[in-house]
Formats: sequence, structure tokens, C-alpha cells
Amino acid sequence: MPHLNPVDALDLDSELDGDERLIRDTVAAFVRDRVSDHVVGWFESGTFPTDELAPEIGKLGLLGMHLDGYGCAGASAAAYGVACRELEAADSGLRSFVSVQGSLVMFPIHRYGSEEQKQEWLPRLASGEAVGCFGLTEPDQGSDPGGMRTVAKRDGDDWILNGTKMWITNGSIADVAVVWARAEDGIRGFLVPKGTPGFTTSEIHSKLSLRASVTAELHLEDVRLPSSAVLPGVTGLRGPLSCLSEARFGILCGVVGAARTCYLSALDYSTTREQFGRPLGGFQLTQRKLAGMQVGLVHSQLLALRLSKLKDAGQLRPEHVSLGKLANVRAALDIARDARTILGANGITTEYPVLRHANNLETVLTYEGTEEIHTLVVGESVTGLAAYR
Repeated sequence: MPHLNPVDALDLDSELDGDERLIRDTVAAFVRDRVSDHVVGWFESGTFPTDELAPEIGKLGLLGMHLDGYGCAGASAAAYGVACRELEAADSGLRSFVSVQGSLVMFPIHRYGSEEQKQEWLPRLASGEAVGCFGLTEPDQGSDPGGMRTVAKRDGDDWILNGTKMWITNGSIADVAVVWARAEDGIRGFLVPKGTPGFTTSEIHSKLSLRASVTAELHLEDVRLPSSAVLPGVTGLRGPLSCLSEARFGILCGVVGAARTCYLSALDYSTTREQFGRPLGGFQLTQRKLAGMQVGLVHSQLLALRLSKLKDAGQLRPEHVSLGKLANVRAALDIARDARTILGANGITTEYPVLRHANNLETVLTYEGTEEIHTLVVGESVTGLAAYR
């Protein structure tokens, strides 16, 4: 009886075209050659070597890869999803760096920026020469961005920004921050370059999750910006929420890689580790876990592929993205936790990747929309009744 391929039981990657398979293999090789042997050290030390990796990732064409022009690759959504999957197979922090740069920083400049802003920032961000961050979440406002307290006031032709942003990936290393603030006419986006007077950052330490990722707080105290710093193409929450939909798509594809790594680690361990004179994988309870993990992985792969096809066809809705993030992150976390139990005490060490992934996925579960928020998005989409307040 032929065995299922545990990596891709339904041969879904056969649905990818030649370019998408090439991107899959290129990213997987990069992860194998440049990341896999080092990521545990980055996780343990709470560091991420941006100066080294950003130019290399940019050279591969992964930064803003789903955008067109200005040095961006113009790849398909399916290709972007596969790239995120292979990156997160190593660590969620690596995928976070790429998706923040491309979907939360480059996307709003590409979609809503002036031609001057695009010319100034997009080629540098695409190459990895410059790094960006996305300032939306605040210390007292996470799931309800409409209540943000960061304000932008006109002063002649200039703008004055005051406020604080929290839990900002790449915040302390960014060359430019896309900061969202409340103005008289609604929420506006601003490009705040590093070194602007009044703009400071402080790195967040002592994290137990996403340790191979830079996280910071942004402080804006009477930051004066010219009118050319405003993203002219959008006003209101539609701006930042559209960016989050882009990034959440990368998440729902990326976590499939984390789930796959955890599953393969548990599968290998269960077929080589012996107890009571036989491999762990030979016991019914272990096989029940492995079979359930395989089902969860296949469901996630199917969902990611279908949503990729919808995105490429221009038919992907925010509700689809919420459904995908809700389902796939939940499945990945379940797989990571079950994998840890199969490995027993060995599963809590960094010798194996499962608890590192599980720790990361605890953050992925709540960032860019908590499990509860995405549940309410899906609930509203099927009932027509909003239940947020």
C-alpha cells in the first residue's frame, strides 16, 4: 500500500505553476542554507540579524514580492503564500519580517502613496537596503484601532504628531515607520523617517514568543512632518485595515509551514523512539495524534491554496482572510501542541523545533487580529449582525 506523503498528502503543490515551484524551492534552499542552523541561537538570544538577512532576502525578490514595479517582483499571491510557508517553516519571526516589510509597509506606500513617496522608498525597501515598520497598535488600543489616541494636527503646511505605538515589529531598526494617527478628517497614514526630531523607539525585551524578531515601542512627541509625509490616497480605517488583510494572508499561508515542521518532527521522533520494546508510532494513541495532525495539516494546505487562488482572481474578501487566519493558526497551534506531547520531555528543549513554534504561534494567534476578532468577523459575515459592541 503506497504511503501518503506527509509533507503534501494530496499533492497540492502540483497546482503551482513553474514560477511558483521555483520560488518554493528557492526559499526552501535559503532557509536550509542560511537560517536553519542559526535560528535556535537567534531565538535563545532574542535577536534577529536584520543587517545580514535583509539584503539577502531582498536579493531573492521576496520583499514586496506581490507588488508590481519599483523593484518589486510582481509575483502571484500563490507564490507569496508559498514563500511565507517556507519562511515560517523555519520560524515565525522570519516570516514576520518579510510580511511586515512587504504587506504592512510597502503595500500602503504602493497603494496609497504619492509617486514621490513610491520612488523614494519602494526600491530601497524591496532590496532590503531600508527596513520599515507599521505603527497602528497602541498600549491601550489593540483590537479597536478606531479608538487610537495618536493624533495628527495641522500647523500651517506641516503636521504635528503625538502618541505612542506598541508591539511594533522592526520598530527600533526601521528606517521609516508607517504611522496611523487621528486627524480632523479621519485616520491618516504618515511616513516618519528614522531620526525625525521627537520620534524615538524603545525595544521590548523579555519576550517568551517571537524572540527571533525585533519588537519595539514607538514614541512621537511633537513630531513635525511636512505635508509630503502624508499618504494621500486614503482616509479612514480602510487604510490600515486593508494593510492588515494583506499581512493576514501571509500569516494564514505561513503557519502551514510551522505546522508542517512540527508534524514532521513528531513523525520522525515517533518512528525512531522506542518504548516498551517498540516505536512510539506503533501505539494506537500515538497514531491517533499523528492522523489528527495530518488531517489538520491537509485542511490548512487546502484552505491556503484556495484563498491564494481567490486572491489571484481578485475575489478574496476580508472575511475570507479572517476565516483563513482563524482556522489555520488554530490548526497549527493544535499540531504544535500535539507534537510536543509525542516528544515528551525532549519536546521542551530547543533541540527540537516544536515548542519554539508553539510559543511563536501563541503570538500569531493574537497579533493582526485576535482569535476572538476573527471569530466575530466570520460570525457577522454569516449572520449579517455585528457583535463587536
